[in-house]
Amino acid sequence: MRIFRPCFIARWIFPDALFRIKTKEKLICLTFDDGPDPSSTAEILGILKNHNIRAVFFCSGDKAEKFPELFQRIIAEGHIAGNHGYSHMNGWQNSLKKYTDDIEKASHIIPGIFFRPPYGKIRLCQYMKLKKRFKIMLWDIMPYDFDTSFPPEESLRVLERNIRPGSVITLHDNSGSSSVLILSRFIKMADSRGYRFVLPG
Repeated sequence: MRIFRPCFIARWIFPDALFRIKTKEKLICLTFDDGPDPSSTAEILGILKNHNIRAVFFCSGDKAEKFPELFQRIIAEGHIAGNHGYSHMNGWQNSLKKYTDDIEKASHIIPGIFFRPPYGKIRLCQYMKLKKRFKIMLWDIMPYDFDTSFPPEESLRVLERNIRPGSVITLHDNSGSSSVLILSRFIKMADSRGYRFVLPG
């Protein structure tokens, strides 16, 4: 079963996390997880540049180390680099110390205050500790662009049906994602409906 929007319980458990920008205006925020990646980052950056849009890239520390030129390009082109952990750990499967140590390791490579838990899986004790240091950013819409069994056209339809003022959209910056196939069309569709793309405040 695919869940495109977090359930209300998640918002209750993690009340200080950012799922959606508080606004009545047609503003939406694009985010990309799991990069940088030589198969996708440059193309995503090119599309964003063509449309004059800035986004949040939640980067894995090990990939930022492996592909420093791509990581620096993300920052140089005006995007926000967010912490996505060093080794993409599942918070449900790791202790508080092991999980937070991994994020601390990534923080030496990836600057800033934004953190997104890999897989969206974070335990309450981890959240309580990390929120003292980071702005934890989740999402309003996840169109399953990372799922190779989910057609790109379906991911695009999920976005078309579900965007609303303040939506934080999670796409993926890796070789398995369909984001590069749908990104430009989604931007044009959102623009035709009067939406503007913004960074989180």
